[in-house]
Amino acid sequence: MQLFENNWGLVVPMANEASDFAPLLAAVTVVLDKLQSGTVYFIVDKVSKDATLQLCQATSATDPRFITIWAPENRNIADAYLRGLREAWQHGHQLIIEMDGGMSHDPRAIPMFLRVLNEGNECALGSRYINGGSNVDSPFKRRFISKAGTILARLLLGAKLKDMTSGYQGYHAEIVEKLLQAEIFSTAHFYQTELRYLLRNRRIMEVPIHYRAPSPRVSQQAIANSLKVLAIYLFKRLTFAAPEI
Repeated sequence: MQLFENNWGLVVPMANEASDFAPLLAAVTVVLDKLQSGTVYFIVDKVSKDATLQLCQATSATDPRFITIWAPENRNIADAYLRGLREAWQHGHQLIIEMDGGMSHDPRAIPMFLRVLNEGNECALGSRYINGGSNVDSPFKRRFISKAGTILARLLLGAKLKDMTSGYQGYHAEIVEKLLQAEIFSTAHFYQTELRYLLRNRRIMEVPIHYRAPSPRVSQQAIANSLKVLAIYLFKRLTFAAPEI
């Protein structure tokens, strides 16, 4: 089996992350130095109102392993993730990992994702609800919404994964190519659940992660979009037209 551990990219949407930028940069740099490989794509759009863009650009100017993508056309978080996946795929990375900024995801888990992807799995999906995973200091509201989303996806869509809402995951390039061609209905955080449902028949392994939610805030618009997309896929499943990647 061909190994791609030296040809990987990391996608990190960045929105108002100035206060956490320094620890995030330090933690990711430790991983890059240890592996002696990897390219990081910071995706920044107009949602960010603080100095995040300037901090990302300054980093890119001094370290070519960090590439800043200014994407003012993004309409939502799903657009930010997809733009990052497209950038990494177009740059020819064979393994592509995506994670949140703001230190909600621990960069020290990156080598584990790479190892799983090099062991014959097409997708390595972060999970808080398997042995070794956890929510760390996450507000009750965020924990409730995440767990409820997983339960609903398992009950209504027949999903099998223990965690259907995590945003920490990695893919082979062939999977990313198909994701970029797929019709995505989500405009908010249900994007992660939608992707995991579309990938349900791929070679998947869940990876234990420790997630730290920075805020209990989840907008009503995001919740409404989640319910709408869930209804779309439930209808497709009941009519035997459920899409997959």
